[in-house]
Amino acid sequence: MDLRSEILAEHSREQSLRIAKWIGSHAGRFDQLMQLFLQDEYRVVQRSAWVVRLVADNHPALLAPHLPDIVGSMENEGVPVAVKRNVLGVLQNLSIPESLHGSVMNSCFAFLEDPLETVAVKSFSMTVLANLAKDYPEIKNEIRLLIEDQLENNPTPGICSKARKVLKEIQ
Repeated sequence: MDLRSEILAEHSREQSLRIAKWIGSHAGRFDQLMQLFLQDEYRVVQRSAWVVRLVADNHPALLAPHLPDIVGSMENEGVPVAVKRNVLGVLQNLSIPESLHGSVMNSCFAFLEDPLETVAVKSFSMTVLANLAKDYPEIKNEIRLLIEDQLENNPTPGICSKARKVLKEIQ
């Protein structure tokens, strides 16, 4: 399979699932996907983000060697929302290596503070931060303040639902 061509051929759930199935647990194929995800042009990066998440859901061990680069991708200026959403979607269900905790926290706090950030990115950021607060209880107050700000200024149903869950979790 020409992975790049397939990613560009169609942007649909079916296509993303087909590509993820082809990659399966094959580390070499996942490495190809990661090269596209981390280094290609905007549209390829954007579309490959969904495939990364689908593969990671079934084969999280494939992510391990790529986690520093994946986390770093969220810090890039102009990173596509699809990248942030899918990376955070993966990170919320993963045991993040301690060496990446600071970078992940910084990104998640920045996303929560950004009034223009999407609801999904903010929601996933709340979950990731709540998970990290188990190891770093000193961040609970900052999380609480940011969530309260979200509830005052952007009370979408998604934010309200996630905020209630996270506030309960970090009590």
